[in-house]
Amino acid sequence: MKRILTIFGLMATLMMFVVACGNKPAEGEQVKEGKTASETKNVKKNIAIVYSTGGKGDKSFNDSAFRGLQKAQKELGITFKEYEPKDPSSEAKDILMQYAESGEYDLIIGVGYTIKDSLTAVAQSFPDQKFAIIDDEIKLPNVVSLKYKEEEGSFLVGAVAAMMTKTGTIGFVGANESDLIKKFYDGYEQGAKYVKPDIKVLKVYIGGSNAFNDPASAKAKTETLIQQKADVLYHASGASGAGVFQAVKEKNVYGIGVDSDQDSLYPGTILTSMMKYVDNTVFDTIKSVVDGNFKAETKVFGIKENGVGTTNFEFTKDKIGEENIKKLEQIKQDIRDGKIVVKP
Repeated sequence: MKRILTIFGLMATLMMFVVACGNKPAEGEQVKEGKTASETKNVKKNIAIVYSTGGKGDKSFNDSAFRGLQKAQKELGITFKEYEPKDPSSEAKDILMQYAESGEYDLIIGVGYTIKDSLTAVAQSFPDQKFAIIDDEIKLPNVVSLKYKEEEGSFLVGAVAAMMTKTGTIGFVGANESDLIKKFYDGYEQGAKYVKPDIKVLKVYIGGSNAFNDPASAKAKTETLIQQKADVLYHASGASGAGVFQAVKEKNVYGIGVDSDQDSLYPGTILTSMMKYVDNTVFDTIKSVVDGNFKAETKVFGIKENGVGTTNFEFTKDKIGEENIKKLEQIKQDIRDGKIVVKP
């Protein structure tokens, strides 16, 4: 009997040794929260996003962020939850707080500078939660800030506008007079004057609490510029841009889109769009979380970093002409090489 008990004891000890060896991490592999790095990486990540004014369907800034989420869902297998506030400055904090308190999200993304104060407050309250903000900077150890050199992309479309104007007058329609929107105008003006130093650049701002989602006001403001002989109009106004495009179509002048490819909205009327590749940076940020490489820092994307650019003139190549398109490519290369410096 004693011999049998001894055999059973040896067998139990051997089984415990096998189990322990089976659960041992590979040499050099880190253990985090009770899981090895490879196990953590394979867990499906859950992302939350709060959009800017206008939400999805603005065919601009928010839609670009959404495309980044869709790409991450398809290629990285993430899941996501989204919220579209009517007024980010008043609603965003509560929603961000709910997301952070739940503990369900590996990354929470805030879209647009209007969300900065809310995201800052929530990020300070939840130091272990990862956050990202688009279009502004928050210097906290758990926030990555994604910014763009809008002035460089706007320089390119300003050059196009100067190439295409017949009156020598072009226009700009901005949502408001914020520092961000001024970067669009400043780059646009610099690009236009680089091509045609004596060009006249007019500007108007929509203003109000709904500046990014007020097509009616945008249309009326655009018409005032057209009355002053502006025959190429560039907007930086989110969903309000729909009103800008209606006006240029009705008055038979040219428009220029922003943030996303808006050329197909009015083919031939919209010369090009200033592309801001928010989709790529959203995807890359999510990938950094999936890969365990998230880093709280400020990243700035210009022409050199493929963060801004223009569309490929699908509907307007013949109108703009091969010579002008070649000239634009040279301008782009000169900015990339530092031969042209665009002031922010």
